[in-house]
Amino acid sequence: MTPAGVDATVPNVARIYDYLLGGKDNFEVDRKAAEALLAAAPEAAVTARANRAFLGRAVRALAAGGVRQFLDVGAGLPTRANVHEVARRVAPDARTVYVDHDPVVVAHGRALLSEAPGVAVVHGDLYRPEEIRADPVVQRLIDPAEPVAVLMLAVLHFVPDAADPAGLVRRLTGGLAPGSALVLSHATSARTREDAVATAKSVYTSAASSIELRSPAEIARLFGAFEPTEPGVVYAPEWRPDDGEAVVQDSFLIAGVGLLPGA
Repeated sequence: MTPAGVDATVPNVARIYDYLLGGKDNFEVDRKAAEALLAAAPEAAVTARANRAFLGRAVRALAAGGVRQFLDVGAGLPTRANVHEVARRVAPDARTVYVDHDPVVVAHGRALLSEAPGVAVVHGDLYRPEEIRADPVVQRLIDPAEPVAVLMLAVLHFVPDAADPAGLVRRLTGGLAPGSALVLSHATSARTREDAVATAKSVYTSAASSIELRSPAEIARLFGAFEPTEPGVVYAPEWRPDDGEAVVQDSFLIAGVGLLPGA
């Protein structure tokens, strides 16, 4: 049975991503959209997994460095190795707020995470960053006077240039304490075939989400005042791979972690 409020006839970005990760929270329309993408760009599944693996490595590194607050914007559907789970393996007192604009994603996340202490899921729109920061739940769990890790994984490539993605990042992260972090991943136009680009744009347009593939240099500029840590802004599999982990080449996702320097 389709949950109330869900249109199972229109592909959904979060559910397409879930399918690419091997999840089960998707419908036939999402699977068809994902398979169309995979037919033109088989590396899309590798890219989705590389994005998730990068997320885990970044969160572990930040928690090990002392960050105890995580704000995951555009979090999508809960899956394995969620931010709060990864962070708490290093720091049991870590707090996490997941933010998404899709009410169905928010309801699903709240149902799954309702009993997790220090974890919350809120409805918020990246295009209104001040409202995210002012949300009572965010204010209860996230103290901007202490370092905060703001995560924006595979989100900003759905923001067109006209909406000023760099400005949205500044508005969301403005005034955070030194030592705060910005974790970004973003689809790139580099090393990407024209047929794959055309198919990706068609698939996501059908899901009511246009996609903007930017150059590595354009993606690096999104970090603004946050100074990228080693090894810099690189392809996601190349960001601090675990010992013995094979670095796959079939990824069109650029990623990095930036830290806000002290005064």
